Amino acid sequence: MEKTNEKKDFLQKTWVVCALALVCTFLWGSASPCIKLGYALFKIPSSETWTQVLFAGTRFVFAGVLTILIGSILNRKMLLPTKSSVPNILKLAMFQTILQYIFFYIGLAHNSGVKASIINGSNTFFVILVSTIIFRQEKLNLKKIIGCVIGFAGVIVVSMNGQKIDMNLSIMGDGSLFLCALSYAFSSCLMKNYSKKDNPVMLSGYQFIFGGIVMIILGLVMGGRITHVSVSAILMLFYLACISAVAYSIWGILLKHNPVSKVAIFGFTNPVFGVLLSAWWLGEGSRELGINALIALVLVCIGICIVNVKGKKAE
Repeated sequence: MEKTNEKKDFLQKTWVVCALALVCTFLWGSASPCIKLGYALFKIPSSETWTQVLFAGTRFVFAGVLTILIGSILNRKMLLPTKSSVPNILKLAMFQTILQYIFFYIGLAHNSGVKASIINGSNTFFVILVSTIIFRQEKLNLKKIIGCVIGFAGVIVVSMNGQKIDMNLSIMGDGSLFLCALSYAFSSCLMKNYSKKDNPVMLSGYQFIFGGIVMIILGLVMGGRITHVSVSAILMLFYLACISAVAYSIWGILLKHNPVSKVAIFGFTNPVFGVLLSAWWLGEGSRELGINALIALVLVCIGICIVNVKGKKAE
């Protein structure tokens, strides 16, 4: 019991949350350019949405297997779901993997990259609103709202990168991306609740496997096909699986021991890392990227500090 309390206290330290959350968002940010590289290696056209869903499902099945293997090694026993945890795993898979990523790929196929990045960056807003209003896991206050607004401003700055944003709204494009952000919010809150009883690494692993299998079946039924495979393509798929396995497991552990808002606010750094790594690895971005990224990082850091500053009474 004493060791458990020490672990909990350690994982609640602000600097620990900051370090681990940034590892997660860096990994998720690296996924953006790596997915594009994966499409190129597997020769998947940007117009073939259901082949992309098939690709994502394969990635998540691998991620789930890796998560369970790593978790079992660290716990020195095989992580197996209990009868009571199966419904929770299915609900998590529905929101965290199936709905979130299907809506993401559909929305991306019907939207510009800039607009998709900005709308996708709004998921932190949704997480905090859903956790406070629907799940009532904590209280919504002015500093959380201000922190989110400032952090989201950073997302807009780095996502636009000297480009114009299309103001036309569409159900398939904008609607799908907002549903993607909402699915992510529900998955975060569900993980917070379910991890009180079950190991968050176990939950992440099995929901990835189930969600991935559903996406593979759906992708195949809708006509998705992967016809080109190479060693470099498989290695890229393995790296993408590692990203999901490591990042979601750590994120789930942080959500288990901390208020949702304290962890979720770091999500604003995800698109910042994504834009910077895309510029580095893919050569994307304009001349204004450097100054935009710096401004974005400053705004996001200010937002994070505002949300995580301790008031007179802990919530």
